Amino acid sequence: MRWEPENYNMEVTTLWSFRERGNWATHNGRYRGNWSPYIPRNIIKRYSKENDMVLDQFMGSGTTLIETKLLKRKGIGVEINPYAIKLAKNNLDFNKNREYEPKIYNGDARDLYFIPNNSIDLICTHPPYSNIIKYSHGIKDDLSNYDINEFIDEIKIVAKESFRVLKGNKYCAILIGDTRKSKHVVPLGFRVMEKYLEAGFLLKEIIIKEQHNCKTTGFWYKKSIQYNFFLIAHEYLFIFRKPNL
Repeated sequence: MRWEPENYNMEVTTLWSFRERGNWATHNGRYRGNWSPYIPRNIIKRYSKENDMVLDQFMGSGTTLIETKLLKRKGIGVEINPYAIKLAKNNLDFNKNREYEPKIYNGDARDLYFIPNNSIDLICTHPPYSNIIKYSHGIKDDLSNYDINEFIDEIKIVAKESFRVLKGNKYCAILIGDTRKSKHVVPLGFRVMEKYLEAGFLLKEIIIKEQHNCKTTGFWYKKSIQYNFFLIAHEYLFIFRKPNL
């Protein structure tokens, strides 16, 4: 098993594109919508150091926490879906840096009561994009079951909790994409960005991440020509900084 990507170079521009998703360690693409491990690797290596505390409050199948363990950071994962937690624990069960086993909580990103104020060195997370992909059925507080306006209202609470737990002068990285409804683009990414700015964060970077291998791209190609719309092939990686208060 390879423990790191081959020929890895840290990203240095605001345009990121990973044609190969990344399959070192236990990384895999079986959990729909999980992000490429190149993204948390870049963020963790750039904005944290060994033994720092890294939080992913939308843990999913554990991609970020695999990287915290590999890179010798103390990871905390929060996930509302027990099925995803089961997948994450399985993905994290490897014999490398066992002293950096992350802490995993079945909880809600809007209520991180078990994390003290100003205790996190880096937030690195990938929330659902409203209800574009519904990750659960019957879990009332799962944000992937919320339509756009409700989702934005709840993200405002997530942003406030992120601000509370993060140390001053530290960074919060969040990947979010846009969607389309009634033949028009809904700028979900920018609406989420606004809520983080309202919570008190400063915007450090906007990175455009190109999407590859979308499962529906082949089907939608002809539709995009027929009905005159462009396929959304980008996501936003916002890097926020919490100012020293």
